[in-house]
Amino acid sequence: MQNPALNLLRNWITADDPRLALLGVWFVILVTGLLAGALFGGLGPILAIGLVGGLILGGLMLRSMQVGLAALVGLICLLPYGALPFTIGFRPTFLDLALAALFLVWASRLITGRQRTFVTSPLGVMVLSFQGWALFIFIFGLRYGGLNVTVARNFLEVLLAVSLFFLVVNQVKTITQLTQISRIIILAGSGTALLGVVFYVMPEAWSVQVLSLLRVFQYPTEGILRYIEDDPEQPMRAISTSIDPNALGGLLVFLTIITLVHLFAKQPVLKRRYLLPIAALMVLTLYLTFSRSALLGVVAGLGIVSLLRYRRLIWLMIAAAALVIWLPQTQVYFERLLEGLRGQDLATQMRFGEYKDAFELISRYPLTGVGFFGTPDIDVYVGVSSVYLLLAQQMGLIGAGLYFSTGLVYLVIVYASLRSLPPAHPLETPLLAYGGATLGAMFGGVFDHFYFNLTFIHIAAFYWLSMGLGMAAVMLAREMKAS
Repeated sequence: MQNPALNLLRNWITADDPRLALLGVWFVILVTGLLAGALFGGLGPILAIGLVGGLILGGLMLRSMQVGLAALVGLICLLPYGALPFTIGFRPTFLDLALAALFLVWASRLITGRQRTFVTSPLGVMVLSFQGWALFIFIFGLRYGGLNVTVARNFLEVLLAVSLFFLVVNQVKTITQLTQISRIIILAGSGTALLGVVFYVMPEAWSVQVLSLLRVFQYPTEGILRYIEDDPEQPMRAISTSIDPNALGGLLVFLTIITLVHLFAKQPVLKRRYLLPIAALMVLTLYLTFSRSALLGVVAGLGIVSLLRYRRLIWLMIAAAALVIWLPQTQVYFERLLEGLRGQDLATQMRFGEYKDAFELISRYPLTGVGFFGTPDIDVYVGVSSVYLLLAQQMGLIGAGLYFSTGLVYLVIVYASLRSLPPAHPLETPLLAYGGATLGAMFGGVFDHFYFNLTFIHIAAFYWLSMGLGMAAVMLAREMKAS
């Protein structure tokens, strides 16, 4: 049934009498202006633009899974901690809303019969086993502490992040879709890197002032800028909109590897004249984070990719290493890297202390860990700069083993699929990109905890998103081989 008011307005604007039609157009402009003025005046320009943009994007997400995945990638890269400026009993982040919208659309497709199959993939059993063990430990860990609503919500978020693997495998069904997502990841990553460099080179007072505008989305307003060892006398570290420079480094492990692999691909998703400056910007931002674990992760991922396919990458990494060693401007970074390898700087020594304490806790609760609500013993604590030790603390050696073995089996599957492809196959690049990115994150996770952490949901989400995209490429390769 058509709305009578809309019909009346449509007839008024399209009236044969030009004066009457013009009057109708001015009426629409006046009403729109009044509504926009009330919206901007009541909420302020940032909130008003965010509300209008969010409503438009939300409507598009409910119609298209590709739009939903694009929005998710954009939020992970550009506004990972942004939350609603008002409370609904709690303050959900925009990332929460994007994840919820994606899974609601997927569920509606399954319920209505628009999608009749659920693909688990060759890795599905292992991912489900890891999720099941995590849920068991979450409940089991209640014996060591009462239910904390915030921790419970964060745990649900990280379970949804892991479930992204299944969503991607079931929704990314064509090479075109895979290419579109890869292009979006690179473009969103370029925005992250650009913001990181801009906030780094701007006068510090300006950077603080600009970043403080994000307070309406629950971003911090104090201690925004970060320095090496939290000493303002030391060089500043790039943060972009990730707050923590190490978290930005963890995100750039994925983005840098994916972008560089596509730069060297025979059929890149963007023209090389665009990919080259984007890749350079990401490498520069990675350098400015001073995150040594992220650097090692990128080197590990790109090193394997170069050995498998793109040998020219080896020379690029050698040239980059030579610049870091010999340029006067990079001596601080090089010295810090050497100090870390020797265990001489304060940050590394603190990590050694964390590792010692982590092993003590794990030795007391080796199989199940202590869960997600804290430890029952007052002389040990949960928290360490290694995703594997952190998982062993929280989920025991079984949980950490499931996490690591899932990643390892994934890499074996990707490698086997890559070997079966003819040279220059369209799926070669995504297999290398998402395999290399996951490998880099697994290596970086030895020294950092971001890849499965209840506080850094966006990086956990990107980890399983990357793994899902790689597995989608594997499934496409198998389908093309069978046809």
